[in-house]
Amino acid sequence: MQLRSGGELPGIIATPSLLELVRKARLYGLRLARPIRAQDDHEQVTAWVEISPDPEGEGCLIGVSNWQVLPLQDTDGREASQRRNGIARQIAELTARLGPRQDLLSVESQAPELVSVVAKMREGIGRPWTEFVELEGNSHEQPLHWRLLDGARLRIPGSVRHWKAHLIPLGAPEPGSSGFELYFVAEERDEPVAAQVADAPAAFSAAMGGEIAPVLRQPIARIIANAETIRSQLAGPLAEEYSNYAADITSAGEHLLALIDDLTDLEVVEDEQFTTAPDNVDLSDLARRAAGILGMRARERGIRIDAPQKSEKVPAIGEFRRVLQILLNLLGNAIRYSPEGSVVWLRVETEGEIARIVVADQGEGLAEAQQARVFNKFERLGRSGDGGTGLGLYISRKLARAMGGELSVESAPGQGARFVLDLPADVPQAVD
Repeated sequence: MQLRSGGELPGIIATPSLLELVRKARLYGLRLARPIRAQDDHEQVTAWVEISPDPEGEGCLIGVSNWQVLPLQDTDGREASQRRNGIARQIAELTARLGPRQDLLSVESQAPELVSVVAKMREGIGRPWTEFVELEGNSHEQPLHWRLLDGARLRIPGSVRHWKAHLIPLGAPEPGSSGFELYFVAEERDEPVAAQVADAPAAFSAAMGGEIAPVLRQPIARIIANAETIRSQLAGPLAEEYSNYAADITSAGEHLLALIDDLTDLEVVEDEQFTTAPDNVDLSDLARRAAGILGMRARERGIRIDAPQKSEKVPAIGEFRRVLQILLNLLGNAIRYSPEGSVVWLRVETEGEIARIVVADQGEGLAEAQQARVFNKFERLGRSGDGGTGLGLYISRKLARAMGGELSVESAPGQGARFVLDLPADVPQAVD
């Protein structure tokens, strides 16, 4: 169980429920006994565990009894494994077919730096593949069980890159009874380092919105959904510490999604060809929409949003979704940094040819030096752990200016902050 869960012998306990119990026993110096439930990639285990801490603080004695095993019925895990196998087949630079004892049957590669090892492996057909590589951090007798070798890091003679082995078992019902597919996947691209460094910013920027973001969103969204199911205990009762772990996973996943969205928008607004699609919008209506979207978040913190009345109309020229994006960012920040039980105001007005909306809060406020920096890229003003990315205000000001407007702040320490979005007013043109 320890090895299949990704742990080592000796090493830190890899089964979370057992590790948590051991930590509690050591923390309180008490003997604890209770059932645990754990699982690896193909089995679910229940057992009775007794933990006896050493009086001299040298560790714990762990006793395990009534060990019971059930096979997992996990279709999601099977799908994940199939996706992983498909990826390995696509990006591998060496492929081989192995027998049931991991003995080489055939090997193929087009990578120039692997020519030497491929030649030696072909000469050694019938011998274990592990004889031709160096397994990092492993001095055990070879070959190991295939589950321990799947994902193992290794070095290949003649290659400066790090590699991972990927084993796909063949045969049913016993995996590996008909042999294995073996793939070597490099952890670094086969390109000069200098060229990678020189091209990295441009390549990242070009790939973020069009390639990376769509690929990342779906698995992260699935992680968040599964973590929320666990946190809310919809699938069954759960110990409090695991519910808290799931809540942390949800929070981290949401932060990653926000970062992906911000990086995608950053690529868009910094493009020299970026323009907006001007339209006739009502700032009052947009303010109410933003308040409705974030109303639940505000209520959870006891914050009241004072939005414009339905009778108010402030026509402006701007792109609907971009104006709403700016307002959601400003209102979200106001809710995040305002004290519980406070009020956030959304005020709209027209001043000559300018249509204006103000988002005002009762937070700590900003000093003059902070106001000068708050719209900078990746600026967090020293805050950490609040879920922000430091890009929202930078992107919002870029969007405001692209629509012919401006985004500014008025504040003072202890007096809250007023973020002001100005856009061209939709003023009826005089007829000659």
